[in-house]
Amino acid sequence: MSQRKKAVSAFQSKTQRRSQLNLDEEDEDANFSQITSSQAQRARENFTNDQIDRKVAEVVQFILIKDQKKIPVRRADIGKHVIKEYKAINAEILTRVCRKFEQVFGLKLVEIDQKNHIYVLINKLEPIPEEPVSMRPGNPKTGLLFVILSVIFMKGGVIKENLVWNTLKKLRVDPGEKHDNFGDIKKVVTDEFVRQKYVEYVKIPHTEPVECEFRWGLRAEKEVSKLKLLEFVGELFDQDPQSWTQQFREASTAETNSQSSHTL
Repeated sequence: MSQRKKAVSAFQSKTQRRSQLNLDEEDEDANFSQITSSQAQRARENFTNDQIDRKVAEVVQFILIKDQKKIPVRRADIGKHVIKEYKAINAEILTRVCRKFEQVFGLKLVEIDQKNHIYVLINKLEPIPEEPVSMRPGNPKTGLLFVILSVIFMKGGVIKENLVWNTLKKLRVDPGEKHDNFGDIKKVVTDEFVRQKYVEYVKIPHTEPVECEFRWGLRAEKEVSKLKLLEFVGELFDQDPQSWTQQFREASTAETNSQSSHTL
């Protein structure tokens, strides 16, 4: 078999495996969605409160482990790997899980993708005005993230990647060089932050050579206060946040919507 045929065959096999995985996840989600309240009520009689409490603790631990790397969690994965035979009462379990996170950890479990049922733990991130771009040693990536989100926000919500790299260079963080704190800058931004749903990194159609752009990700929209971010920028430039009229209006609206939104 020629090298080209081998490559095509390998690609087809990989695509088929990925498609099958997606089908399995859809089936798992369908199992959740098809459970009626009467089925859940009958199933509830098969489990004691202690058993359900233990299952809630297992789900909490599963999500916390994922959250250590800021990895979003699929409902299908929770069902497949943790809830398992308790799936008929998954709604009660997830409700208790949400309550546990709020009461014990001060966190919120939020659905950021209603179509694919993807959840993240939210702990409102706020920049520290006194140390605006210092990328402090305690959590240097948070500083890097705020700089990028600030640039995207102030430039209208979508920016070409070159603007991000040039901004970082001005802060003496060169994406072309290995950084002491971050390592490979471009990998952190275009892989890690993207995987964590803090930013979206997409190709711009019909560009040659190919160009890409950045937007805020689903997690950032839920977790980062645009109003606090604008205050952060105001501190940087020693300027009243309200002087950026359009951004202030958007940030205020987002803050109002955030306060009225609900979790699971």
